[in-house]
Amino acid sequence: MNLSLTVLEIVAPVFILAAAGFAWVKFGFEYRIQFVTRLAMTLAVPCLIFTALMKTDLDKGTLGAFLLASIAGYVVIALVAHCLVHLTGLDRRTYLAPLIFGNTGNLGLPLVLFAFGEAGLGYGVVMLAVTSVLSFTYGIYLVAGQGAGRKALKEPIVWATLLGALFLWQDWETPRFLTNALDLVGQMAIPLMLITLGVAVARLTPGKISQAVALSVVKLLICGAAAWGLGLLFGLDHVAFGVLVLQLSTPVAVTAYLLAEKFNADSEAVAGMVVVSTLLSVVALPLLLALVL
Repeated sequence: MNLSLTVLEIVAPVFILAAAGFAWVKFGFEYRIQFVTRLAMTLAVPCLIFTALMKTDLDKGTLGAFLLASIAGYVVIALVAHCLVHLTGLDRRTYLAPLIFGNTGNLGLPLVLFAFGEAGLGYGVVMLAVTSVLSFTYGIYLVAGQGAGRKALKEPIVWATLLGALFLWQDWETPRFLTNALDLVGQMAIPLMLITLGVAVARLTPGKISQAVALSVVKLLICGAAAWGLGLLFGLDHVAFGVLVLQLSTPVAVTAYLLAEKFNADSEAVAGMVVVSTLLSVVALPLLLALVL
């Protein structure tokens, strides 16, 4: 019973805020998702990442091991996803990126923060940075057939991560007044991302639902198994292990739909995976959380 209450206390705020965004749209209220997303990804999230890395008390060696485990996780998942798409004859441009990358920002970051506190946030921002860099390079290559390394270098999240890592490595800190200001801006990120997730899901028009259900379940099994195995292989501590499993097991991100729409892949099929995998996560993530707590 105590474990059930703990899991509920962790996941309830996440899904309540996402549901608020969903309801906001269904009631017909205006929500300028492009502006809010730009505000979050250009200002709030970079501030959150920088301050989380700068102030973390986590051991640098442990963070390094987690970084390697995160990269290895995506390598393993990508290899399995390539095999799956090839064997089933699915369109590579449509399905590979959604099968590989999860919603480590909007959904994963709040979840690990509520589950593991500041330590979880420290690991979570590392995972988000890895996901962002790979999504803006390899992810775009999968959908568009061309690289996008320059785009990754233009993303504030990437530079916030590099700067935060430098401050962490050198044990530097910004002046107190600046840290407080950055903290204040960063505190916007979590609620903005969750509400925006709900808004985005409400506005999507899903297609190929039965296929989306099957692929969402397969994605969850592949990602969960890869994360669990690599967490054990790298000897991660309890918190790092939990963050790795939860973050890699997050549902398909809305950005996968946006990329499919932009580069003329089957965006309705991707929208179906976003919606179905997000709904599936309402059940799956609490169960995974109960296993790793």
